[in-house]
Amino acid sequence: MILDILFKVVGGLGIFLLGMKYMSEGMQAVAGSRLRKMISAVTDNRVMACAMGTLITGIVQSSSVTTVMVVGFVNSGFMTLMQAIGVILGANIGTTVTAWIIALEIGKFGLPLLGVAAFFFLFSKRERMRYTALTVLGLGMVFFGLTIMGDAFDTPEVEKYLTNVFSVMDATTLPGVLKCAFLGCLATMIVQSSSATIGITIMLANSGIIGFETAAGLVLGLNIGTTVTAFLASIGTSTNAKRAAYAHIIFNVIGTLWLIPFFFAYIRGIDAIFVHLQDFFANTQEDWSDIKAKIALVHTGFNLINALIFLPLMKPLARLVEKLVPEKKVAEINRLTYFDIRMLDTPALGIVQSKKQILFMAESVENMADWLGEVLASDEQIDDLEHKIFHYENILDNVQKEIVVFLSSMMTGQIPHDVMEEARREMRMADEYESLSDYIVNVLKGHIKLRANQLSYSEEGRLELINLHGKVVEYIRMVNAAERDENADILGKAQSDSEIITRQMKEYRSLHLQRLSERKTSPLSSLVFTDMLNNYRRMKDHALNIAEVIAGEK
Repeated sequence: MILDILFKVVGGLGIFLLGMKYMSEGMQAVAGSRLRKMISAVTDNRVMACAMGTLITGIVQSSSVTTVMVVGFVNSGFMTLMQAIGVILGANIGTTVTAWIIALEIGKFGLPLLGVAAFFFLFSKRERMRYTALTVLGLGMVFFGLTIMGDAFDTPEVEKYLTNVFSVMDATTLPGVLKCAFLGCLATMIVQSSSATIGITIMLANSGIIGFETAAGLVLGLNIGTTVTAFLASIGTSTNAKRAAYAHIIFNVIGTLWLIPFFFAYIRGIDAIFVHLQDFFANTQEDWSDIKAKIALVHTGFNLINALIFLPLMKPLARLVEKLVPEKKVAEINRLTYFDIRMLDTPALGIVQSKKQILFMAESVENMADWLGEVLASDEQIDDLEHKIFHYENILDNVQKEIVVFLSSMMTGQIPHDVMEEARREMRMADEYESLSDYIVNVLKGHIKLRANQLSYSEEGRLELINLHGKVVEYIRMVNAAERDENADILGKAQSDSEIITRQMKEYRSLHLQRLSERKTSPLSSLVFTDMLNNYRRMKDHALNIAEVIAGEK
């Protein structure tokens, strides 16, 4: 009997979790562009950030995925700590959608939904239809998995046996509530899915194996257990990313602990509210189960109350985590790190983070070019700027590798066509920006080589080089602005300006060769100067390549 229960529960839970994954993937693919707009629209307005967190989590069907994603966004500098805290508050509300889905009495339609959706998914040629079918397929698997788990408890012998096993969990006393909360926390930490924990809790309560109070106590605990995922994702990340994970832990732990002394009053309040909802649901749902809806209401009410309490306290919470995780003495530069594998479960949103890193590379290249201009224009040696240029070139090398690794891993999964194209585009852009940084460093090396050999430019040559530098930097700025604004009409302007820079470079090279023939410059200086001109031409070529990518040409 134990093996029979175990096999059905494990099998049903596996189908349930796989269904949640498919439903999440399908909804992300269908709503991908809207999701990206949502996450990009998150502001420091705490109510808007909370609302966005609720919507996003309701779509991806996992608060763990949302919080891991938020930690990643903070780590890469895409999101501030205050924005992250607002989204995390909303994520806790959004995750309660799962309990309401389970509470719907449509489990008997699980297999038909699964079967019909599978045919559309396998044989439809339209991508949107396929991912819509994947969403419905996942929903069918969720209900089918719940049905299998419910069948495991659906005999008198099993119910009697499990009732004895779970008799140690009794939330009719305060110590019992604490015990249930601890077990709910432990179970969620093990499976790392609050959706799975609440699914099993609802099935046990629906079968009469545990009482409503016990189920409510388990629900309190799963809110603490789900924080372990974000904590694990924050290991090895930036200070602000750790703060976001700690804010999630503090919010959920305090939100659970303060409610425990008022647990029985809260349960009575749920009963009072449910009296008004019972008739409506009973009339609209055949075979309506009160216990399922009451547990879903406990989950939603608990997280909604906590969000309302903590929304005005976001700034004190931010200050608290800033004290718990102080700034490092060495200045940090936000960039990609090794992602938790769950980030790959949200490709529609993960691609936003890599896009932020492309913009970081674009900004860094501009900064490097500006510093190089100061070095070339100065009569003095500026060591700190030279060191910064070399340092940033190393950073961009690492960022490019991290972007390629992240996007390559993402592209091996099942992702929509538009995300696949964006991933390829970003990999190409990362390569172009890394090459731009290399040529900036090459110009600096030529400048240092002249200095090391106690050589110098002719006055005419120096002015020409500074002028060419300014034109190339302005060209790079124009292309970067088009990338930031997603201006696909940049190519015509980029091509015409590219030709102007090429003609200017050729003119300067001719003038330089004339000075060399007149012995106004040394052969070694001439060699270095010519290399520097060629490096500027390559910079312009890579910037033009970026413009072509923006315009969709490559």
